[in-house]
Amino acid sequence: MARLGFIGLGVMGSEMVIRLLQKGHEVTGYNRTRSKAERLIERGMSWAETPRAVAEATDVTFTMVTNSAALSAITNGEDGLLAGLKPGHIHIDISTVSPEVSRALAEKVREKGADMIDSPVSGSVITLQKGQLSVMVGGRRKTFDKVKSILEDIGPKVTYVGDNGLALVLKIATNLSLAVQMLAFSEGVLLAEKAGISREVAVDVLTHSAIASPMVQYRGPFVLQLPAEAWFDVNMMQKDMLLAMDMGRALNVPLPSTAISNEILTAARGMGLAKEDFAVMFDVLAQMSGIRR
Repeated sequence: MARLGFIGLGVMGSEMVIRLLQKGHEVTGYNRTRSKAERLIERGMSWAETPRAVAEATDVTFTMVTNSAALSAITNGEDGLLAGLKPGHIHIDISTVSPEVSRALAEKVREKGADMIDSPVSGSVITLQKGQLSVMVGGRRKTFDKVKSILEDIGPKVTYVGDNGLALVLKIATNLSLAVQMLAFSEGVLLAEKAGISREVAVDVLTHSAIASPMVQYRGPFVLQLPAEAWFDVNMMQKDMLLAMDMGRALNVPLPSTAISNEILTAARGMGLAKEDFAVMFDVLAQMSGIRR
């Protein structure tokens, strides 16, 4: 079993720590807000006061934060992760940030004699709890080989994609489809509802039809009732959509459905729904259709 560190104990990060503890790993964690870590401490996770302290106490450190700015905040400075790295340490970043930002950080990690891989995941709290999460990895192959078994303790589907940053490219390519699917699903539900079919029946039929991807199956019911705590909020989803659109421009790949979905997310923010799960895209379309939740 490895000495693991985990920085960023949000909804998904906390569930990953639980799985790692269940697999018998020793985990030391840090979060900007300690209260989010209390239930993990009760389960056996050790607490560190800074990201640097996490790195100093471990051999492999995970980070999972909201964006590039947050990643910079926990890695730089005298209390940052970089300051605590030692030769041979492996940093696994699960955050969804731009590939360029990730590659630049990997170079800083290597200057310390350590190494870094980007390892974003695809799935939700439900798929994580069921042990069905998909993990993508970008970085040096030899580093991937060293930590593959640890990553398999988080999710059984672990795929080596290529060099640093490429797993993030694939993650962004995956996430743009989540918003696009949610928008299309919402359109279908609203069309059925306005024609006289109850929303509950429409959701039941569509989530058991040919369009029912895993995402539609677990997030489709959110058009009936949003979760008390967002699994993946509007701001987070729009961050990924903007990353996708930046990549599309750079690579000359048109992303028309991504652009339209992004505008619906902007409308959600304008309606004060930025912290709701991005399934609230349904509410935007519903209001445009003259329907209330």
